[in-house]
Amino acid sequence: MDSLIKLLKTNARLSNAELAVMLDKTEEQIAEEISRLECSGIIKGYSAIIDEAAIDSSAVFALIELKVTPQSQSGFDEIAEEISSYEQVESVRLMSGGYDILVSVTGNNIRDISQFVSQRLAAIDAVQSTTTHFVLKNYKENGIIINNDQTDERGMISP
Repeated sequence: MDSLIKLLKTNARLSNAELAVMLDKTEEQIAEEISRLECSGIIKGYSAIIDEAAIDSSAVFALIELKVTPQSQSGFDEIAEEISSYEQVESVRLMSGGYDILVSVTGNNIRDISQFVSQRLAAIDAVQSTTTHFVLKNYKENGIIINNDQTDERGMISP
């Protein structure tokens, strides 16, 4: 049911009745399929995409690249689990390329994130180096365009 997953990724608030109409299925078939996807661990959860800047304009978001020494028994898993346990961490991803792990975090200000990097991440024995990128503006999140700017078209008339 790739179509069902695609619809849920776009809008998880669609009702089973709406999904059934869109996919030409019964509500019962949709409910059973969603239950199967949840039980099998394919659907991990549901969340809202929030324009955080609209809630708290002083909040700071950062992406942190980590070069890490893999552990002999667990590779990167143990390190990723440790990093994932911190409250300010939103996501942890194993990457290919110039660094090993990408961490996204939220803080109240740049100092919060700087302290998190220096006191928590850099203090992990396996972490060789960190590079922090502060997010200046978010344009799109999980396929949803986030547009804070309201265009005032009154001044757009030209002579």
